[in-house]
Amino acid sequence: MAGIKIKRNDTVEVIAGKDKGKRGRVLRVIADRDRLLVEHVMMTKKHVKPNPQRNIKGGIAEQESSIHISNVMLVDAEGNKTRVGTKIEGDKKVRFSKVSGNTIPEKKK
Repeated sequence: MAGIKIKRNDTVEVIAGKDKGKRGRVLRVIADRDRLLVEHVMMTKKHVKPNPQRNIKGGIAEQESSIHISNVMLVDAEGNKTRVGTKIEGDKKVRFSKVSGNTIPEKKK
């Protein structure tokens, strides 16, 4: 299988599943399982015990659950869902949008 072409802080749109149509920022890439953690997508409830040392209140908290990489598509700068290709410009390997042909800039932290 080809490498994962979606990186942290990219904007993606869910194309399958219960959250179809939602857009969010990639928080974490779990490469060995081909999964992503996307902001405000696949929200699950988790029961949390109170911990006074860490100042955690306890109760039922909502958190993001991972989603398979095949269920999301990258959103380019123009707001279009797109597949991702790679090409070499000069001596650097860059990602580009297959829909518009524009390069996808690397986002700073």
